[in-house]
Amino acid sequence: MKFLLVYAHPRTDSYCHALKETAAATLRKNGHTVDVLDLYAEGFRAEMSAEERLAYHTPVANLAGIEDHVARLKAADALVFVYPTWWYGQPAILKGWFDRVWAPGVVFDINGGVIKPLLTNVRAIHVVSTMGAPWWFAWLMGHPGRMFLRLGVKRMCAAGCRFTWRAHDLMDSSTPESRAAFLARVARDFEAL
Repeated sequence: MKFLLVYAHPRTDSYCHALKETAAATLRKNGHTVDVLDLYAEGFRAEMSAEERLAYHTPVANLAGIEDHVARLKAADALVFVYPTWWYGQPAILKGWFDRVWAPGVVFDINGGVIKPLLTNVRAIHVVSTMGAPWWFAWLMGHPGRMFLRLGVKRMCAAGCRFTWRAHDLMDSSTPESRAAFLARVARDFEAL
């Protein structure tokens, strides 16, 4: 399978970086192709300009400046997102990637108010994240970042698209042992794909 691994963390010495490296290495070891899209390293511009918003509902015109990202997305069989959960959701750069790249004519069409998914090449979405809060607090808040991906993003993909979520909760009080155990769990998850 061809995986597009979308990574969103500004530091190369972060735990998220280790999670990204583990996921990519495990997938490659098992014969998969992995295209790593490091949004910070590539200098992706998250904010949508006034001109881009004006062209948003005009397919082809709405691809200006993001053609490479769209091509990489359309070439993928599965998506992997690795990022820290900040304020219960994705970092702004990742949300901006969705705002700008997941556009009409790319991942969906709207016909008479009905949304038709176009990203039918994507059969699986795997998420690896970290959270400072305990799992129950994220649950109490309604898990907005997780729900955005599971209910919104997944809806634009193939029917029956598989969704998995792994999060290391309590990152702010994590230990070397808890981080090592979670890295091993992530490796096992990707080994099984």
